[in-house]
Amino acid sequence: MPKRAGPRRPTQVEIAQRAGVSQATVSLVLSERPGVQVAEETRRRVQQAIEDLGYAVNPAARALRGMTVKTIGLYTFESVFPVDQRDFYHPFLVGVEEEAARLGYDLLLFTSANTAQGGVYARGRNALLKADGCVLLGRHISRDDLANLVKEGFPFVFIGRRDIEGTELSYVAPDYVAPTAALVEELVALGHQRILLLRQTDGAEPGDDRELGLRQGAQAAGLSPDDLVVEFSSGAEDIGADRVTGWVRAGITAVLVEPSEDNATGLALAEVAEAAGLRIPDDLSVAFLGSAPAPTATRIWTSFEIPRVEMGRAAVQLLVNLLEGGDQPPLQLVVPCTDVRGNSISRVVRR
Repeated sequence: MPKRAGPRRPTQVEIAQRAGVSQATVSLVLSERPGVQVAEETRRRVQQAIEDLGYAVNPAARALRGMTVKTIGLYTFESVFPVDQRDFYHPFLVGVEEEAARLGYDLLLFTSANTAQGGVYARGRNALLKADGCVLLGRHISRDDLANLVKEGFPFVFIGRRDIEGTELSYVAPDYVAPTAALVEELVALGHQRILLLRQTDGAEPGDDRELGLRQGAQAAGLSPDDLVVEFSSGAEDIGADRVTGWVRAGITAVLVEPSEDNATGLALAEVAEAAGLRIPDDLSVAFLGSAPAPTATRIWTSFEIPRVEMGRAAVQLLVNLLEGGDQPPLQLVVPCTDVRGNSISRVVRR
């Protein structure tokens, strides 16, 4: 089966034809070499043709000519600009910005408001070519975009583990497996014999890692696979009283929640349980497999914290290694999470 070609970039010949100039003139305008004079009206026509045709200079080619733009991009598959301090993605952005500045790279921000219309290739070309390489993040990714970027050889690092069939990506990801396994072992030691994992329907690889940790922890603690339950949630709206009380009637004493960006599912679970007369953690232990809702005066959720600022910094470091290290295999880094001791799990009281 022939490989699908990525979006074709317009050529300098096509730009020259549109602007009514020679290809050599187009090359002079694109090169921006000091001391090279091009009439302002000619330059304007060439630049208009470049914009009309959607041409973007390939930074890799510029680097070969000693003209590396020393700019890295940041592209998200979410609408995260502008952000505030409470935004889930804000710490990632802080880490990326700080490390780019430390390494002497300018940072170019790409927004994804048009993701539904095509994402990175919304205008028929790779919009990220304005930068030498790019850091990408977001839960709702376009795998076609990632595959096309790999096919083009465009340098990028994804924040989070992502798998694309037939290829490997460079990424920096949190270790969800080890802390999830440790939490399951702790729950079994507290007397829990039936544990439920509530996954997000779009959890993909992060959800797979958490489920792997669930099963590894259960095996290490001697818990039967039959005593593990995995269910999916598309959001707070499908967490109803019948569902939650049904878990308790089925003998489930602990729920592990895969967090979403706003943690609406986990918060809905807590509210529904309380409304149904179930006490956390006395009747139902609840823990978050990642960043939990903010603590309150009475509740600190048992969880583990994703090192988001550090991951942003690490992603930039990997990307710069790709840019400055030449041809090399994908760079993949898994970073540990920090345990958060809360008061939302407890020992099972047999009645």
